[in-house]
Amino acid sequence: MAPAPSSGQPVTVVTGANSGIGRATAIHLASVGHHVVGTVRSLDKAEKLNSMEADAGVEVDLVVADVADDASVAAGFDEILGRTGRVDHLVNNAGVGGNAVVEECPSDLYLRVMNVNLCGATRCTQAVLPQMRERGSGTIVNITSVAGRIAALAQSPYVASKWALEGVSEGLAQELAPFGIRVVIIEPGVTKSAIFAKNIDAPDSSGAYEAHYRRMFQFYGAGMANATDPFEVGRVIEHAIATDRPRLRYAVSWAGEEMAGLHDRIDDADWIGLGAIDDDADYVTRFDEIFGVDISL
Repeated sequence: MAPAPSSGQPVTVVTGANSGIGRATAIHLASVGHHVVGTVRSLDKAEKLNSMEADAGVEVDLVVADVADDASVAAGFDEILGRTGRVDHLVNNAGVGGNAVVEECPSDLYLRVMNVNLCGATRCTQAVLPQMRERGSGTIVNITSVAGRIAALAQSPYVASKWALEGVSEGLAQELAPFGIRVVIIEPGVTKSAIFAKNIDAPDSSGAYEAHYRRMFQFYGAGMANATDPFEVGRVIEHAIATDRPRLRYAVSWAGEEMAGLHDRIDDADWIGLGAIDDDADYVTRFDEIFGVDISL
């Protein structure tokens, strides 16, 4: 267990700290002086985090909390507040993927992905807001995705959860404005993360959408070849917390800037029309024309 935070040291909770963006963010923020508490579902799976902490010469305090479970979140944040006395910044990073076109997506998959990506973030936010309001300060950082701004192909449950979290975050920013609490939305493109290795399922039960699934994996294949180090996301989060000129949204990582602002740059018909292209080479060419992102492998 890390020592209690010193006076004036910011206390930051990072959910899903065992891998990817969460692990990198926890280590980076600890390296710049935050007292970081990382939530994990199991302490037994924190070996790589512990090794990276040691290499960086920092400590990340770990607490077990499953963001998909009300009781686990309540117990975990009770433990965190008991150890630290306060939470200054919350980074809602824990999340899961979800691949399916609408016709082939079972309702329980929508519910499972929503329960982690949307409800998990709101559970943790609800756990820290009372003491933030009482102090009149704090930051809620929600990790969404470029898929929260543009509907990525064949990922309907994931897209639904990230669009929902974008909307909740934007509303939350207005709700918390009177209390001096900042809300930040971080929209990563493709970042080196275990989520992609875990996110390889595609129902394709009818065979009618095989091209859509193939092109989704083609995009991720190109993305992983150029994927951004997750520490870049950690540095953006640090800036978003510390800056005296805050923004609501920050796009980051490979294809982040290009895709996050797509709806501001092109007509919806151009995006929808991609789905009707039969030839893969034509699809790649048109995708690059619209996004400025090369997805050829």
